[in-house]
Amino acid sequence: MADGFKFTPSNPNNLANNYDVIIIGSGGAGLTSAIQAYELGLNPVILEKMDKIGGNTTRASSGMNAAETLVQLKHKVVDSFEDFYAETYKGGGEQNNQELLKYFTEHSALAIDWLSDHNIELDDLTITGGMSKMRTHRPSSMAAIGGFLVTELLKQVALDNIPLFTNVKVDALLTDDDGVVTGVKATANDQEVVISGKAVVLATGGFGAGKDLLAKYRPDLDGLNTTNQPGATGDGIKLATAVGAKLVDMDQVQVHPTVQQDTDHAFLIGEAVRGEGAILVNNEGQRFVNELDTRKNVTAAIDGLGGTGAYLIFDRGIRNRAKAIEFYDSIGLVKTADSLPELAEVTGLTGHHLADTVAIWNQAVADHNDADFNRTTGMDRDIASGPFYSIHIAPAVHYTMGGVAINHKTEVQNESGQAIQGLYAAGEIVGGLHGNNRIGGNSIAETIIFGRQAGQQVFSYINA
Repeated sequence: MADGFKFTPSNPNNLANNYDVIIIGSGGAGLTSAIQAYELGLNPVILEKMDKIGGNTTRASSGMNAAETLVQLKHKVVDSFEDFYAETYKGGGEQNNQELLKYFTEHSALAIDWLSDHNIELDDLTITGGMSKMRTHRPSSMAAIGGFLVTELLKQVALDNIPLFTNVKVDALLTDDDGVVTGVKATANDQEVVISGKAVVLATGGFGAGKDLLAKYRPDLDGLNTTNQPGATGDGIKLATAVGAKLVDMDQVQVHPTVQQDTDHAFLIGEAVRGEGAILVNNEGQRFVNELDTRKNVTAAIDGLGGTGAYLIFDRGIRNRAKAIEFYDSIGLVKTADSLPELAEVTGLTGHHLADTVAIWNQAVADHNDADFNRTTGMDRDIASGPFYSIHIAPAVHYTMGGVAINHKTEVQNESGQAIQGLYAAGEIVGGLHGNNRIGGNSIAETIIFGRQAGQQVFSYINA
């Protein structure tokens, strides 16, 4: 990794047959819950089915939302839990689970503090769509949040000697005669193993790469690419339903508007690029949407262009504020030119409007008045300092907002709304928090906030 740190998974021969808590999944939620459980004196284990650690968290690029933080005050941003709640609720079509949303917004600042207490500093701010304040926290290096967090959390896992096994696939949850979860059955080293535990935390992510579940709940999305890593197939959802868990909002699948798909792999171009000032133009070089409207609305606007996709336009100043662009450029996703007319040509725009479009935008930034599309955020810098850049984007399946039902204690619920004893869930596997549209920056926040909560509640359950 960038700072020379390399995490080595546990030797598979050292997999024991009993732990206090079994955590399935090694993304942000799984790593956080394991660290929190360990620090409360428990003996956790992390099981990851893939050979790569980090899950979808590694693909997150923008930041982590939180309100009323010390970081915001240092940046002279005065925020409130109430505004964070209201804007997330509005962004989710007012379909969010309000119990989860209340806990989420009111514990976001504590999550930032918890990370800081582990020397994981998110001390810079940007903004994402649907938000009115800069509450998207990220490292001052402006590194992509996902890889940064996974690396830093793994340092803590290594420091604590928490066992983390890769290539271990959990096949079933085990329960006693009363339906209490007592462990897992898994495949490790091509052998079936039984691992006992006093509790299990499902942190397996969503089903954005699960073609069977997508076909069942959203057949209209067939044919779209996905930004998800290959392991995001909904395994945890299937494990939970096999022991009676309730599912919610399974048809709510977010399509991310800005995904580069002209190569063999789909690469999400994070919302921070627009948050730092980039605009979107159509094939003729004209703006067509408020770039920082909700993802749902921006996606609909791009779809309305007739299948051509759209183009992110930005300059050197914006690029300096969104370091992920360096990676995008290194793999050939970025077009570059010294002038806007030249950029229009190398990008393949059919019209001659780009320079005029940018001039109008720059005036809107100067006046802080976007008369054309009423954009009010991400207007701190114009597009005036060459070189100039473009990235071709189109929507792709990104995030599954449906999943397992939990209460704010992260206890998995059955069809009657009762907690399944010994079973907890955190992260994208959970349904309900985001309503019908996830706000950028809220998924990383969810993994840390509810990952911590799962570790704490498992401790309370075991010691009750």
